[in-house]
Amino acid sequence: MQQRQLGQQHGADVLAVSAIGLGCMGMSEFYGARDDEESITVIRSALDAGCTFLDTADMYGPFHNERLVGEAIAGRRDEVVLATKFGNERREDGSRVGINGRPEYVRAAADASLARLGVEVIDLYYQHRVDPTVPIEETVGAMAELVAAGKVRHLGLSEASPATIRRAHAVHPITALQTEYSLWTRDVEAEILPTVRELGIGFVAYSPIGRGFLTGRWTRPEELPDDDFRHAHPRFQGDNFHRNLAIVDRVRRIAQDKGVTGAQLAIAWVLAQGEDIVPIPGTKRLRYLHENLAAVEVSLTGEELAALRAVAPPGSVCGDRYADMSSIDR
Repeated sequence: MQQRQLGQQHGADVLAVSAIGLGCMGMSEFYGARDDEESITVIRSALDAGCTFLDTADMYGPFHNERLVGEAIAGRRDEVVLATKFGNERREDGSRVGINGRPEYVRAAADASLARLGVEVIDLYYQHRVDPTVPIEETVGAMAELVAAGKVRHLGLSEASPATIRRAHAVHPITALQTEYSLWTRDVEAEILPTVRELGIGFVAYSPIGRGFLTGRWTRPEELPDDDFRHAHPRFQGDNFHRNLAIVDRVRRIAQDKGVTGAQLAIAWVLAQGEDIVPIPGTKRLRYLHENLAAVEVSLTGEELAALRAVAPPGSVCGDRYADMSSIDR
């Protein structure tokens, strides 16, 4: 597995990670039934393959995912670059409280995550969503206190706007921004990617396979499990779903010509957008883990990249990313 750097290219705030990470969210919630035994096997197999960048959050489960990851990495902490998040506050029963960026909550959330993960320090700690009721300077100030206390090594933001990123970075260096990015979610190219590159902030791309859509695995919404949260996503609904299949068909044709899968092609495209970008495809299945990680070996020619850029120009995908986009900082 290749390595990439998040953050400044020189200095103490560089974070070296595997070029492809593993998103662990779906192991606990959102994508149908969970299987803890297989999920632990997937995490350990990822580490065996050199995929050492693991991504979780306190709200996944809720809380179950951090405990699961903690169990999977027990005895192997020195092999892992561990990222988790706070800010989407939930209760143990799964109910949602809201977005919380208050300093006292930041401190309490970090301590709780450390306990669930069974570690002494979090390598990369993200604010999962920006709290519009709390100045970002206050939230990042509290996060910086965690760094000073030795509980956190690097700070990150998720789904933050360029203005918020700049204000946060002025308080304490931000190592990485995590935001959705794939062939069918390219809005970050306009302002967000230029901003983080100007500031020397790495970019972590979640959902690089379009929540599985770009694999070509689904041809009708009804094929998704009944308890799959993608049913609520506009891109997976009705006419939007069927119109977006045209994108999948074009990706499939290019992948077939290349001799790779749609998932591998989609991940390889994200990797090719810059050495400062690290995709974190999620899976809870061992067969998909190996398929995804093999994308690091897929080299795309200039002609292939041009063809893929034309597959889904910004604004061409039907439907919003989420049913409720109000939590996305703009």
